[in-house]
Amino acid sequence: MQESVIPIPMSYIPLSGLSLRDIEYVVAVDDLRNFSRAAERCGVSQGGLSEQVRKLETLLGVVLFERTRRHVAPTPQGARLIALGREVLAAARAMIEAARVQAGPLEGMLRIGVIATLGPYYVPSLLPLLRHAYPQLRLQLTDSQTLPMLQMLRHDELDLVFAALPVSHDALHCTPIFEEPFVAAFPAQHPLAAHQGLAMGELDGPDLLLLEEGHCLREQALALCGMPPHHDRQRLATSLEMLWHMIGAGEGYSLIPHLALRHRGEWEDLITTLPLSDARRTIGLVWRASDPREDAFREFAAFLRENTPDGCHPVTDPDQGGYGIQG
Repeated sequence: MQESVIPIPMSYIPLSGLSLRDIEYVVAVDDLRNFSRAAERCGVSQGGLSEQVRKLETLLGVVLFERTRRHVAPTPQGARLIALGREVLAAARAMIEAARVQAGPLEGMLRIGVIATLGPYYVPSLLPLLRHAYPQLRLQLTDSQTLPMLQMLRHDELDLVFAALPVSHDALHCTPIFEEPFVAAFPAQHPLAAHQGLAMGELDGPDLLLLEEGHCLREQALALCGMPPHHDRQRLATSLEMLWHMIGAGEGYSLIPHLALRHRGEWEDLITTLPLSDARRTIGLVWRASDPREDAFREFAAFLRENTPDGCHPVTDPDQGGYGIQG
């Protein structure tokens, strides 16, 4: 008599060899398509990360990545499994976030992204405030362009993002914090530097310098000057600091956020700045709509409004809407 085989329920399959950390390694390799950069992101050696990826492939019985000297890409089956791995990580983080809500929503690790044209000028004054008001909070800071950080936020790789509003996405919620004025920055000998007052329409000339594509400040400058979003320029700056240096070198002029003017005394002989009436951007907090800490994030935003940096203006009615680039 032949014995019947009783199938083993999926819940009984042993998971002792499956590590969340190994799944994080695999997802990092998939994101960056480079083992060295993935190891740097994960804080391990490249050899250690590669070995753990190979062990996971052995455990699963699947080759996850096609590897050559110049090319790393997921195999078709690897892509399907990596997508499942992302869901596993998201579920694990949701469990941790739910536990944080019980223990104190702004305690422990908070992963914050800050747009590159804000972070170096805002974060130094923000950190002492947070250390005093939230002593149990540990921060992991990232700065980059807006779109990559919003993608990290949607993939649960960040908890909050400081960004220039508006940000529109069904999976994200946001609230404004403060309005940051723009100033016009000119080489000291530029003809426009001698003007007492400037209209935005006077800034659309060939000497207008811009950041390279991907920086929100580029789109903000074009919008304020009434220029098309894909306006071509021969010289583009890779960062706000390089933009400032180009102005100091006499290559042209640009719009600079107010907070970026701090500690520029040594440039007084090279650069002249002029205020612009009603030219400003709204800085806000962005988080995932599914995050159970929304109430805590809104309270956090209220705290930040109460501590708006000098020269900026707190948003007094955050629920009013309509915030963004104005000029």
